[in-house]
Amino acid sequence: MARYELDLGEDGLPEIHVPHRGHALLENNVYNHGTAFTMEEREALGLLGLLPAAVRTLEEQVERAYEHVTSSDDPLDRYLALADLESRNATLYYRVLVEHLEELLPVVYTPTVGRACQRFSHLFRRGRGLWITPKHRGRIAKVLRNAPFEGVRLICVTDNERILGLGDQGAGGMGIPVGKLDLYVVGAGIHPTKTLPISLDVGTDNPDLLADPFYIGWRGERLRGPAYDEMVEELVVAVKDVFPRALLQWEDFKKANAFTLLDRYADRLLSFNDDIQGTAGVALAGVVAASRISGVPMREQRIVMLGAGAAGVGIARILAAELDHLGLSAEDARRAVAILDSEGLLVDTRDYRDAYKQKFAWPAAWASAIGLDPSRPIDLLDVVRAMKPTVLIGTSGIPGTFGEGVVREMARHCASPAIFPFSNPNSKAEARPKDLVAWTEGRALIAAGSPFAPVAYGDRTFDIAQGNNVYVFPGVGLGALVSGATKIVDSMFAAAAHAIGEQLDASDIAARRLYPPLANLRAISRAVAIEVGLHAMELGLAPPLSADELAARVDAATWFPRYARVRP
Repeated sequence: MARYELDLGEDGLPEIHVPHRGHALLENNVYNHGTAFTMEEREALGLLGLLPAAVRTLEEQVERAYEHVTSSDDPLDRYLALADLESRNATLYYRVLVEHLEELLPVVYTPTVGRACQRFSHLFRRGRGLWITPKHRGRIAKVLRNAPFEGVRLICVTDNERILGLGDQGAGGMGIPVGKLDLYVVGAGIHPTKTLPISLDVGTDNPDLLADPFYIGWRGERLRGPAYDEMVEELVVAVKDVFPRALLQWEDFKKANAFTLLDRYADRLLSFNDDIQGTAGVALAGVVAASRISGVPMREQRIVMLGAGAAGVGIARILAAELDHLGLSAEDARRAVAILDSEGLLVDTRDYRDAYKQKFAWPAAWASAIGLDPSRPIDLLDVVRAMKPTVLIGTSGIPGTFGEGVVREMARHCASPAIFPFSNPNSKAEARPKDLVAWTEGRALIAAGSPFAPVAYGDRTFDIAQGNNVYVFPGVGLGALVSGATKIVDSMFAAAAHAIGEQLDASDIAARRLYPPLANLRAISRAVAIEVGLHAMELGLAPPLSADELAARVDAATWFPRYARVRP
C-alpha cells in the first residue's frame, strides 16, 4: 500500500511528493494533473513530450470535462464519462462534481447508479475497491492489504443483496459503495485516498446474472447461515487489524442481515448502517421541516409508515425516539407511529418471523380504539381513514401504493399533508409527485427518494424535494472521525437531522421547501459533522473539545479538490 502525503512547502503552498515519473505518473489517477502540469513539473517528472504543449488551469479543465460529460443526454452515458474521468484524473473528477453537484448527483448516485449496477458486468472498465469472495476465506486481511493506499479511514461495504429497490445485483452492487464514497469526498471533503469500497461478493441468487456469460462476479448461490457469518466476522477482524482507525458503513444488506450486523458489531467496530440510520435521519429532518411549515408541532404529528424493512423500521425508531425526547410518554410516542407491511398494519395479534417487527406492532386494543378490526388485515386506506395522519412515508419499494383514494382521504383531514414516497429508484416510488400535487390541490409537502422534475399546477410550479441520505451520512462520518468517537448511536442521526433543519432559512420555509439546496452540501455536511461531534462528546463517546476546537478540526480535515504543487 502506498502512502499519500500532502504537505506545505516553504512558501506555505500545498505540495505533494509523488512516487512515480513519466508515463506511470500519467497513469495514476490520484497524482495525475494532465495538461495542468507546469513546464517545471514536466521537466522534473519526466513528462517532456508526453503531453501536448498547452498548459491548462484546473478551471479550464473543469469547463472542458463538463462539456464532454454533458454532451450526451443519456444519464448512463454521463455516468460512464464521469467514471472514465475519475480513472484518469481524480482531482478533476471531484472538482467537476463539486461545481455541478445538483445536476450530476442523480448521475453518480440514484437513480442512474441503479442502471449501472444492473449492467455492471457489461460496462466494466476498471476495478475500484476490493472484491472479497468465498475463495478468500482465511486470507481477507491479505486482500485488504492490497488496497492502493494505507491509512484508510472510511470503508463502505455491501453484500449486494438489496441494491436500492432492485434486489440482488451480485458483483454489480459495487456501484453503490463506490458512489457513496464519492459523495463522502464531495460532500464532506474526506480525501479519496482515505476511502475504500468493498463488495462482499458471496454469490448471487439472481438467475439472470448466473445465466449471463459476461457476469464477472463469483458464480454460485449466496452463502447463508454460519458460512456467511464467518466471512463477515473475518472481514471485521481484518478491518480492525489492517485499518484500525477506519469507520465502516454497512450498505444495502438484506433487512434481517442489516439489523443483525448493525447490532452485533456496534460495540466492536465504529460502524453504522445508512439504510437504517441514514434514511431515518433524513426522514426526521423532513418531518421536522414539515412541522415548521405546517405549524403542527412535532408533538402532535401522526405518522403512518408503509414498509417495514430496514429503512422503514429505522425511520420508525428515530421518530419514536424524537417524540420521546419531546416529552411524550413511551405509549403516546408509539401510538403516534403506525407501520404497515405487505400484510397490513403491524398488530400484536399477528405472527412475526422478524423480531424487529414485533417491537413496533401495535397492541390490538390500540387499533380497536380508533375503529379498526385487528382480527383481519388492516390496509393503508383503513389506517389513514382512522388515524388521520399528518405524515405518510413510503419505503415499500412497491410503485403506486399511495393511490388517489389514500391521498385524498389524508388531505381531507390535513391542511398540509406531508407525503414522502421514499422508495427508489423513481420506478419504485409509492406515488408520482405530480399526482400527489393534483390530489391534494397543491397542499402536499412532498419529498421523494429519487429526483423528480418540478410539477406545474395551476399558476404555480412546485419543486420536489429529494430526501437524499447524502444530507446525512457524509457529515455523520466526518463528525465521528474528527471527534474521535468510539461508537455511533441512533441519537447522532437525530442530531444530524436538526443540524440539517437549521440550514433552512426563512425563504426556504416560505417556499415550503423540506430540505436545503443540495448545492450547499459542503456547508450542510460541516454543520452536521460539528453537531454529531458535539453530541458524541455529550454522550461520553468522544474526548472533550470546545465547539471552536471541533469546528477547526472539521475544517482542517476537509479536502477541497484542487491541485497541489508536485515534487518528485
